[in-house]
Amino acid sequence: MRVLLVEDERKVASFIAKGLREEGMAVDHVSDGKSALAQLDVYEYDLLVTDIMMLGMSGIELIREIRMRKAGIPILALTAKDSVDDKVLGLDTGADDYMTKPFVFAELLARIRALMRRPSALAEPLKAGDLIMDPVAHVVTRAGEKVDLTQKEYALLEFLLSNKGRVLSRTSIIESVWDMHFDSDTNLVDVLVSYLRGKIDRGFDVKLIHSVRGVGYVLEDRG
Repeated sequence: MRVLLVEDERKVASFIAKGLREEGMAVDHVSDGKSALAQLDVYEYDLLVTDIMMLGMSGIELIREIRMRKAGIPILALTAKDSVDDKVLGLDTGADDYMTKPFVFAELLARIRALMRRPSALAEPLKAGDLIMDPVAHVVTRAGEKVDLTQKEYALLEFLLSNKGRVLSRTSIIESVWDMHFDSDTNLVDVLVSYLRGKIDRGFDVKLIHSVRGVGYVLEDRG
């Protein structure tokens, strides 16, 4: 899952980003609303976490603009204000949930998981042949048998399944599974794909992950 974090307090941003990355999420961080809109014009995100009190464009203005552009993206708003009026304004503007600073990271993570379980988020199982990913339970099975994946392997498979039948470049995989500042000159994509293949394709006559020479990879059932 790829998250856009909009937070102008460096320590708070570092705390949130570090925790989410430890949970296997790719996190891009910007410190202002205009930069956030620029990111949304270039990349696809599964979730937006934004501060409300920011210099320049406020979080409320950002949320309002995002709802005009990308109505479906789940938004979690963060603020130091805890008045009912502030929360109502944030939610009425288009935020899906609201948290008051300071907060415990475990609660933030629980709120994010709850948002991603909502019908508007990726809740439907992803399938290719006898491979099934349940994004709510975070479980992958092939031919009815559970497949144990690392966080990065899961993120890669989710991206491949979400784009089933579409050839994906190594760059697009990096942008989805890793952060925007990841060194794209490494061969970690090929290594990760190799590990994933070993877990979901090994022992099966029908292979699901296929290489496209000079481009990248595609997941499809060619059986």
